[in-house]
Amino acid sequence: MSSSAVRWLIVVAALAGASGVIIGAFGAHGLSGFLEDRGASAELLEKRLAQFDTGARYHLVHAVALLALVGIRPGRPRVLQGVAILFVAGIVLFSGSLYLLVLTNTPWLGAVTPLGGVAWIVAWALLAFCRPVAAVD
Repeated sequence: MSSSAVRWLIVVAALAGASGVIIGAFGAHGLSGFLEDRGASAELLEKRLAQFDTGARYHLVHAVALLALVGIRPGRPRVLQGVAILFVAGIVLFSGSLYLLVLTNTPWLGAVTPLGGVAWIVAWALLAFCRPVAAVD
């Protein structure tokens, strides 16, 4: 993998991690009041908080996964690039759709969420094909 590709992965992982922490902090400390101010019932509030938490949790897990890709020296760099792109697409589609669903109370966005999950599943499956250039003893 070229040094520019490694740099790109580090920057994207850093941005994904930082945004995941910021979004997670908002979810933990400000979201409840935000939703209450918009008239969310106790039942809806509980559901939306759980949805937002799921988005933030998966967002952060995949930020770390992006960073871990930096350590892989693949025999097939394009496969690793595809994995990275799919991880980012998953963050945007899965987590992003949950964030928007919760913040805008737009339930139809829940139909987008599984597309992000599929992107992640495909990315993890592709990762099995990133054979290392040489084993480290």
